[in-house]
Amino acid sequence: MNKQDLYYRMALSQVVGIGPKKHKILVGEVDETQQLFNASLRFLKNIPGISEANAHAIKDFSNFGLIEKELNFCEKNNIQILCFDDELYPRKLSNCIDAPSLLFFKGNANLNHPRSLSIIGTRSFTEYGRKLCDDLIAELKAYDVVIYSGLAYGIDIISHKACLKHEISTVGVVAHGLGSIYPPAHASTAKEMIEKGGLLSEYFSGEKAEKGNFPTRNRIVAGISDATIVIETDMKGGSMITAEIAYSYNKDVFSFPGRIGDSKSAGCNFLIKSLKAQMATCAEDIANSLGWNNLKKSKPPQRQLFIELNPDEENIVTQLKEKELTHIDEIYTKTGLSSSQVASAMLSLEMQGIIKVQPGKLFSLL
Repeated sequence: MNKQDLYYRMALSQVVGIGPKKHKILVGEVDETQQLFNASLRFLKNIPGISEANAHAIKDFSNFGLIEKELNFCEKNNIQILCFDDELYPRKLSNCIDAPSLLFFKGNANLNHPRSLSIIGTRSFTEYGRKLCDDLIAELKAYDVVIYSGLAYGIDIISHKACLKHEISTVGVVAHGLGSIYPPAHASTAKEMIEKGGLLSEYFSGEKAEKGNFPTRNRIVAGISDATIVIETDMKGGSMITAEIAYSYNKDVFSFPGRIGDSKSAGCNFLIKSLKAQMATCAEDIANSLGWNNLKKSKPPQRQLFIELNPDEENIVTQLKEKELTHIDEIYTKTGLSSSQVASAMLSLEMQGIIKVQPGKLFSLL
């Protein structure tokens, strides 16, 4: 993406009333984002999903000085700006309907690593939760994963520090801009994470850690990885919100059980009881469920040659050829087929030994 289009993408993200969904709709209507700011009110109002108030907000936007300032800050501080359609934008997150239109990333982690997990839990942890978290991450080292969490007090910072100790790439998803660190007590850990993972935000550098930013931040934690792991949590709080969001995204959720009557484990036990989370007791449980222990099995039998596919099947196979693993939501989007057409074609392809179903509603060619 050229610098001019990035400039106007950033400007569009700052227009009042234009959230991620409308941002993506608008960008899809023009060849260059600048055209939106030069367009007539009539043109903007006629875009599906864009209200008259939205159109006026775009036309009235004038704070381009903020955009210049942010671009300069990011360039000076080696911060990558990732738009939702960039190659480096995390693909697992982009499948979520409300994924941010822009992300700011400082670090060296691979945001599209094949194996990734989000680890969350209570701020007021117990010794049981602390040890469980550290032991789990030590076991996960063998699986070559990237670990995401929220850099908050409690299980978040314990997981980040354990990753640094065990030399696992870890990324903190923060509820503020990258011009500061919250809480300040975690600044030294955050600095080390930039060298061995990174920090990720959807906010401009001057944005502070406002209360309302945290639930919004949680959707990134829930959507950016293969699965979310809940270590220890009460019935209420950010961890339960994140777990619910991950469940709504059709992501795998794992929960470590605790003692009956222990408030710090009440949320974990509830998630398991309500079937919103799978019970986990160790890293191997998670790896087995996600299929990570089966990826190096013997080669599957060679696909039958000259199989005749119908148009729907050919359409799906074409999309699956683009990358190793493809999420079901991406298949719906890229093929344009109805859910019943996709279901019928996918079943036929699986029966013919052409595709394989992977954990997390992912599919691959055999």
